[in-house]
Amino acid sequence: MANGELRCWKCLQELEEVLTPMPRLAKCKNCKADLHVCHLCEFYDTTVNNACREPIADKVNDKTRSNFCGYYQITSISASGADAQIDARKSSLEDLFGLEEGSSTISASNADESKQALDALFGLEQDKD
Repeated sequence: MANGELRCWKCLQELEEVLTPMPRLAKCKNCKADLHVCHLCEFYDTTVNNACREPIADKVNDKTRSNFCGYYQITSISASGADAQIDARKSSLEDLFGLEEGSSTISASNADESKQALDALFGLEQDKD
């Protein structure tokens, strides 16, 4: 596999100058995330037991931390797959913060409504003008 095809599982930055097979202590130069992790393994599959399609691999509790799995086979995240993940993450954040699709700012009225909702949630008295 050409290194140009590899992307970090966390920040989706294209990985350059990464040795294969992946060293256990390899880290993303952009976000410093571990790279010898289940998320970048071809056997990683959240729909199966222990999220691993390799039936005799030891269970790895933290799929985002470097591990000693002997069955680790690096897989790539395609550019289109990375773009889809970025779009999904942006959409989730927009939904979470009540932003309109494609908007990057919160209006003053939305901020006021949000503050009032938080005050009500925590039982804080609101100032009356």
